Amino acid sequence: MPYQFTVSPDFGPDQLANWHIFNTWLQRQLAIDIHFETFGSFDAQRQAISEGKVDIIYANPYDASFLVREKGFVAVASPHHSDETTVAVPADSPVDSIESLEAGCRIAQTDDPDISMMGMILLEPADLHSGNTKTLVQDSYIQVAKALIQNNADVGFFLSDAYEGLSNLVKSQLKPLVSSDIQIVSHALLLGPPLLDRREELQDRLQAMSEQPQGKNLLDSLGFKDWKPVDEEEMEFMIDLIDALAA
Repeated sequence: MPYQFTVSPDFGPDQLANWHIFNTWLQRQLAIDIHFETFGSFDAQRQAISEGKVDIIYANPYDASFLVREKGFVAVASPHHSDETTVAVPADSPVDSIESLEAGCRIAQTDDPDISMMGMILLEPADLHSGNTKTLVQDSYIQVAKALIQNNADVGFFLSDAYEGLSNLVKSQLKPLVSSDIQIVSHALLLGPPLLDRREELQDRLQAMSEQPQGKNLLDSLGFKDWKPVDEEEMEFMIDLIDALAA
């Protein structure tokens, strides 16, 4: 029975192709059979995690808390690349700043909790909160963009990388208002209980990727410069920060 590897449902189809290649690299490095599985929504992925159907995951910061503290996963590494949030509106919207947004506005977002949380923090200058806005949950960032373009939503929250990964045609129909600049939280690669004994080995191999031509090309395709090891203390700090921001 192969181990199961998945990534947070933040990524579009083009990016998933590169994660398929990473999965092949992962299998060769660890000399084990690993199946790459993708999920159409965060809820579907969390259900699979709850059922013990995920062994390796590139997880968003919010889900990392659940995985580490409740499911026994350990952090291996994260890219030298922070997670940020972009708030955008339709290109033809009269809104040109956060302060121009009004109560009652419709917010398109995925069910990615950390991006949703940061998006609401970015809306605070307009005195907007969950009580005076309407949330429209979408399955993906492509669907968030579609909701804006079709004027089914007034504002949208995006993982900044996902926003930048949209096609030029789609981005031409959107207008970004602001992006966060926290530079602390990031996705991380985690190992589940069946693979805990491979953690140090995988950390070493991930660190060596940037020193090898094939590994460097793969990192470039994922949008990473390199991997940095993450220890338990660093992961707990990031989890506590997410919890504090959510409070």
